[in-house]
Amino acid sequence: MKETNIRKYAELMKELGLTGLEITEENSKVRLERSIAAPAEETLYSVPGTAANMQTAAGSKDYISVKSPIVGIFYTAPAENADPYVSIGDTVKKGQTLCIVEAMKLMNEIASNEDGVISEICVTDGQVVEYGTELFRIRR
Repeated sequence: MKETNIRKYAELMKELGLTGLEITEENSKVRLERSIAAPAEETLYSVPGTAANMQTAAGSKDYISVKSPIVGIFYTAPAENADPYVSIGDTVKKGQTLCIVEAMKLMNEIASNEDGVISEICVTDGQVVEYGTELFRIRR
């Protein structure tokens, strides 16, 4: 694939607000990804295993917002017919797995960084989520 075509696709991604694009032409395949910077005081994200994938929801210190640290597909359970990791009203502990976000065939577990009660699940099973998409609200 020519560099000029790649640049055109990158500009199209920026214009449309996309964070990922995969193009297959003849025998070549190119995947473009970009991150969208957000104001630091407003949003905190983390890759699974780090300390900050939660944020206090705007206007309320009683809720923590769990946001997606990556672009991918949101799954509520470890397998298709398995029980979901958590449901509304469940009490969760720090370090407990809340869901999986699949990115590029890798299953990334998203864990809770604080104890609390699941008050809202903001996305549906199988939904594509962007970097920063709110996944859960946890009541402290």
